[in-house]
Amino acid sequence: MHDLVIRNGLLVDGTGAAARHADVAITDGTITHVGAVDGPARRTIDADGRLVTPGFVDIHTHYDGQATWDPQLSPSCWHGVTTLVMGNCGVGFAPAAPDRHDWLIGLMEGVEDIPGAALSEGLVWEWETFPEFLDALDRRSFVLDVGTQVPHGAVRAYVMGERGANNEPATPADIEAMAAIVREAVVAGALGFSTSRTLAHRAISGEPVPGTFAAEDELFGIGRALGDLGTGVFELAPAGALGEDLDAPDLEVAWMRRLAAAIRRPVCFALNQNNADPDAWRRLLDLATDLAGEGAPVRAQVHARTVSLLLGLETFHPFHWTPSWGEIGLLPHSELVAAMRTPVWRERLISEMASVDDPVFTGYMDPAQAFCLGDPPDYEPGPDESLVAIGARRGVSPWEVAYDQLLSDGGTGLINRPVLNYAAGDLGPTYEMLTNPTTVFGLGDGGAHANQTCDASSTTYVLSHWVRDRTRGPRIPLEQAVAKLTSATADTYGLGDRGRVVPGLRGDLNVIDLDGLQLHRPTVAHDLPAGGKRLIQRADGYGATVVAGAVTFVDGEHTGELPGRLVRGAR
Repeated sequence: MHDLVIRNGLLVDGTGAAARHADVAITDGTITHVGAVDGPARRTIDADGRLVTPGFVDIHTHYDGQATWDPQLSPSCWHGVTTLVMGNCGVGFAPAAPDRHDWLIGLMEGVEDIPGAALSEGLVWEWETFPEFLDALDRRSFVLDVGTQVPHGAVRAYVMGERGANNEPATPADIEAMAAIVREAVVAGALGFSTSRTLAHRAISGEPVPGTFAAEDELFGIGRALGDLGTGVFELAPAGALGEDLDAPDLEVAWMRRLAAAIRRPVCFALNQNNADPDAWRRLLDLATDLAGEGAPVRAQVHARTVSLLLGLETFHPFHWTPSWGEIGLLPHSELVAAMRTPVWRERLISEMASVDDPVFTGYMDPAQAFCLGDPPDYEPGPDESLVAIGARRGVSPWEVAYDQLLSDGGTGLINRPVLNYAAGDLGPTYEMLTNPTTVFGLGDGGAHANQTCDASSTTYVLSHWVRDRTRGPRIPLEQAVAKLTSATADTYGLGDRGRVVPGLRGDLNVIDLDGLQLHRPTVAHDLPAGGKRLIQRADGYGATVVAGAVTFVDGEHTGELPGRLVRGAR
């Protein structure tokens, strides 16, 4: 008697092998048979006409706070993710001295745009040390499995106090103490260590993340803790990652190479394309590829689409910068929409846009690089779809186009402003980064950037856009795309018990209607603690998601099952 059998599906097993028709049987949370499965089952899913894949492994999320109050960990759970890794970019909530709670919240709020009020109300501080944090997570059940890393910012502040928070140089004693904390955390089950060196990552106070300027003796001293244990990933957002320092990335790769050689552990760094230096990504990708050929475990972590700001009346938008916005901006949403639809406010706000000359505004809001986001959303629009191009065709200013878009659908319309990975009107660089065999998929930032964007849905986008729909360039073969979302990410973090549909591995699976797989436009939900709001995104096409043999979602709806647990260490 099998616990679960998925029959008649087109199996894409995560190994890169050709898709084939096969049944999959699971008993006691483990895959037991793949092929023609005989015998009865307590539950059967007919996957005829649908794909069967491993559950997706998302290695770049920021659910560190949300994991303490939300067992579903949405929106990732709606997009086929069955294992996630948090604690990225050097920010997190352990270790946590009792007098550092508010400071750690401010650090997370500033770097990852998670409302501080929601974190203050939602977090229940049941820990001080990192092993105690893992124990607190271990007492919880989730809809999917959760792994985490040790964040540099928290470690530095815990050991060095204000000196660490203020990015003062670490002494040899400081480095030894930080390495000891990281070693203790990894022994207890942390999957690695993370840090951030980009000046774009700042606490809510405006101060750079602790560790931004860490010298090599500090980075190597901490990294050796991973090397000595022979486990764990060294993850980082490198200097220049967001285009803030065009010379930094090449220098960063040089020390990452030396670090990987010294500790023989994976060093995983964020890589995006930015228009300030549009070809730097290729140079860095070539360097990482060369290092892979030399056996150095340095891997670029890449995104699946544009890194964008989503502009809307319920989040933030260009008209915030007009002199008159303060008169109506705090009205309840329905009243605000009604006011903006009157001719007097329309004329007033649009005319004032012509005189806005704020460097913050001009730095992010180029209407030639901004696009109306429809439903379903298009994340690879052509230049002829920009606000400027649409306005030219209509004979109006781009700000009139923006105004109408924000007011569409009852004032919930969104404008997509790509910041990274949008070059010459397409995702050509992203295609090359995604398909490079040395890169790893990530950077979706699930749980973060609550009022800026929603990229936890990128797993769905890989299949719907890159495999099925893309018209502006080549697509990605189905088998390669699935492997990128499953075995490649699992292997990077040493999670060898998942990521493939193979007997003996975990029963983590998705049943997907590829033809019907479709993202919806993000919407704003007021479902965080303290009434905090965030952007969320749903999808159609997931017939079922299975975690450790338990069916957690059917047709996008939670079944009530919570089989997910803390993942302690590589396996």
